[in-house]
Amino acid sequence: MRLVLASGNAGKLAELRALLGPGVEVHAQSEFGIADAEETGLSFVENALIKARHAARASGLPALADDSGLCVDALGGAPGLHSARYAGRHGDDAANREALLRALAGVPDAARGARFVCVLALLRHADDPLPLIAQGIWEGRILQAPRGGGGFGYDPLFFSPAHGCSAAELPAAVKHRDSHRGIALARLRAQLAGTVA
Repeated sequence: MRLVLASGNAGKLAELRALLGPGVEVHAQSEFGIADAEETGLSFVENALIKARHAARASGLPALADDSGLCVDALGGAPGLHSARYAGRHGDDAANREALLRALAGVPDAARGARFVCVLALLRHADDPLPLIAQGIWEGRILQAPRGGGGFGYDPLFFSPAHGCSAAELPAAVKHRDSHRGIALARLRAQLAGTVA
């Protein structure tokens, strides 16, 4: 299967290639000269569909879109849909982490609950009336300072109680399996196989 990933995010591309494994050839939309779609949706689901339709229409290939973000309880769900540009500039991971730590200054550990959310949308073609949609949620909390050198985005600040460490401290194989994206992809694969996880 050959498909286009409706993203130019190198971290997402690497994770999804690893998660999808052999038999699925994933190309970034940038390989086809496709610019990012304007994310005008009010939910992760809406934005994933907007991005997938845009990439499918421009490439002529099936398209997979991932809309994901970090929702922090003490911030009313922010950064949420704006996770990639929380500090103002899209994709500046270090600035986004600093902005999050500033927003949570003085908030005690017990009130720093958070979750990573991932919605995957797979369209067989641009006008697919029945896209496959899968959601994954990874519960945790926000640390007071970054820990670990792996992963990307907010991973160094996201503590997973189930693992006893930050997302950036997890071995890649464990993160790929247990993260919001790993959960969503397992559910998407189950749908592709004709079952529901």
